[in-house]
Amino acid sequence: MGPCCSYDGRRRRERLEDEALNAPRPSPDPKAASLAASFEVVRPRLELVERFIADQLGGGPELVREAGGYVLQAGGKRLRPAILLTVSRLLGYHGDLDLRYGAIVEMIHTATLVHDDIIDSATVRRGRATANHRWGNQLTVLLGDWLYLRAIDLALQVADIAAMQRLSFATTQMTEGEILGLALQGVVGVTREQYLEITRRKTAELFAAACALPTHFSPAFERHRRALDEYGRNIGMCFQIVDDILDIVGSQQRLGKPVFSDLREGKLTLPFILALPRMAAAERAMVERVLLNGDLPDADPESLRTLLDRLGVVDEAREIADEFGRRAIAAISELPPGPELDALAAAPRFVVEREF
Repeated sequence: MGPCCSYDGRRRRERLEDEALNAPRPSPDPKAASLAASFEVVRPRLELVERFIADQLGGGPELVREAGGYVLQAGGKRLRPAILLTVSRLLGYHGDLDLRYGAIVEMIHTATLVHDDIIDSATVRRGRATANHRWGNQLTVLLGDWLYLRAIDLALQVADIAAMQRLSFATTQMTEGEILGLALQGVVGVTREQYLEITRRKTAELFAAACALPTHFSPAFERHRRALDEYGRNIGMCFQIVDDILDIVGSQQRLGKPVFSDLREGKLTLPFILALPRMAAAERAMVERVLLNGDLPDADPESLRTLLDRLGVVDEAREIADEFGRRAIAAISELPPGPELDALAAAPRFVVEREF
């Protein structure tokens, strides 16, 4: 494994630090608001999940309360617990396990974000300094560990082995996806298949777990497990592909971080994987220099966008994301009708159309 594959991407990130720390907070996006509005049916319960998580942090050491509260106050779409709550309501569940598992899934997701920022030597997330930039790697590693282990403890208290296995599988897949991605950092010849496999592991499997977990709440719900698992995995694929597209087409103001961060960190995402075989030699060499060195000396964002637009790969990548969205909708076509099913069916379109 070459230097570009090192866990310490500090040299790349240091070049972006000044730019990143000046990145403003994302401004409101009506399409993102529409995504949130599609889950309005569970808004009161989502607020209870937030309170549940806050209570967990409140029981931790002072530095956990401080740093964990800071991370969670940064916001986020809370899409995973929102989907879990919506599925629970769709299935007709009336207990409180959905609150617990909604918190568990969000805490696991947050733990992975905290660890990802350390791996990437990130300085900014959602328009403000990352926890590792404020408190250092030592505390932040421990914070991620605490969040994950507290989430597992919450699941153990339910004593549902099958649900625990599902959470363990999703977390293992996420970790393996990160490892596979690190092995390909700085590699020019990443294939579409490799990218999609990493995306499935790193992102889609936790979405699938969030959707399938409510089917463990009652034996009567088990018949819907496969459909909901498929829905979650496909909307997770859709979500991550769009996230990677936004790194290219979004603005620093909307994203709350520098654009083209993935490429400058040595990561080839789907638009570039589609584009590289179609580029002229000089264009390909320009992209390779950014991929390997993290600099944009002769490849400013606008020129890169113009190149990708000319090749049509952003629209092609969005169509691939849309196809995963259509698969998600098809997977739940036989589930009970109602406002919850409508919310789940509407979500993929809002994911594809979002702007940050």
